[in-house]
Amino acid sequence: MSEDKPPSRSFLSKIFDKLSPKTLKPRAQLMQALEEAEENLVIDPYSRSVIEGALQVESLKVRDVMVPRSKMIMINSEATTKSLLEIMVASSHSRFPIHNEDQDTILGVILAKDLLAHLTHHQDDEFNYREYLRDALSVPESKPLGSLLREFQQNKSHMAIVLDEYGEIAGLVTLEDVIEQIVGEIEDEHDKEEDNIIDYGDGRYLLQANTTLNEFNEFFDSNITSDDYDTVAGLVISGFSYLPEQMSEIHLHGFQFKVLKTDNRRLHLLEVQHQAEEDKSKDK
Repeated sequence: MSEDKPPSRSFLSKIFDKLSPKTLKPRAQLMQALEEAEENLVIDPYSRSVIEGALQVESLKVRDVMVPRSKMIMINSEATTKSLLEIMVASSHSRFPIHNEDQDTILGVILAKDLLAHLTHHQDDEFNYREYLRDALSVPESKPLGSLLREFQQNKSHMAIVLDEYGEIAGLVTLEDVIEQIVGEIEDEHDKEEDNIIDYGDGRYLLQANTTLNEFNEFFDSNITSDDYDTVAGLVISGFSYLPEQMSEIHLHGFQFKVLKTDNRRLHLLEVQHQAEEDKSKDK
């Protein structure tokens, strides 16, 4: 068979059979089917990564991708039109939760385009955000990402407020956050460089896998060194001695690492926690 000739019908059928819900095989076999599909030019590497990302979405929770409360941009319910405009311009976001500080609740969401439309026609009048307030979708931290994506579609929503087990504000998650788990980072001209390490405030940290060991050590006041690798991804892969699958966990140097996002080539996103003192002795 020449290289230009498309794969045989029988090979395509085998791949589709493995992907069929009626004959769904264990994850390892499914990953093998995707690898064979790429090798036989049925799909390209990007398509494979998108399919793998879609599969990973079903096993991730909202807490794994949300913007923690400490990073949220909320607008005080008593804010003036000038304050609203300043916050919107500085952040370059398009949607903003309105926060009632006395009750610590989200009243709803306003869109930047509504304020801009108001200023276009009523520049001298105060903007009454209550006339434009939209309902804010609320979801628990434990909600599966796949379920959230379907809820976003059904409700035509782009943002949800994340609540912890006590019903308090834990963070927010956007449609873009979910989509990025499937297709990779989506950046525009307004995007700023994200922090490599984000503190969730409950002992958990979200970590970009390509974070350097120097930055990791500085942040956590640790002293991890190696001549074989210089990133946290290298540290984790070395600990496993192979490229780990999503949701794999490992204890290294007094830290617990969980793989949140990976593909067939590299690690992307990790969760890290300090180990309990009684567990640290196991690493020594």
